[in-house]
Amino acid sequence: MGHSVRLRCAILAAGLWWGSLSALMLIVVPMLFVHLPSAQIAGTMAARLFSTQTWLSCGCGLLLLMAFNRAQDESLLALGRLLLRWVVAGMLAALLVEFALAPRILAARGQAESLRLWHGLGSALYLVQWGCALRVFWLLTRRP
Repeated sequence: MGHSVRLRCAILAAGLWWGSLSALMLIVVPMLFVHLPSAQIAGTMAARLFSTQTWLSCGCGLLLLMAFNRAQDESLLALGRLLLRWVVAGMLAALLVEFALAPRILAARGQAESLRLWHGLGSALYLVQWGCALRVFWLLTRRP
């Protein structure tokens, strides 16, 4: 794959990653809590959407990593090294929410203090992932 195609694929993956995180956080989940009949139904649906978002995030992260894998151009290799930590950190945050925090959030339903703690940690890690995706997108779209 040529320099231009790799870069364009990476930009598309980063845009999808950051855009989907933003849309879910800022539009979709708040709308669930406004329009569904109960907070429990909205929370269950939000949990499913966040789980789907985890896999979309990991897919975008893998596409980003593959875009710079075996690049021949030195500028692409340097960009790939710069992005690596942000991509991996964002993917790790997504996987931590999915496998470490989401089960605890579900188990804590009905226990206000515990639910608040796990939900807060999950929200913080979601924001970390959002920040990593934004950083990747920002770095990819800046002018050389």
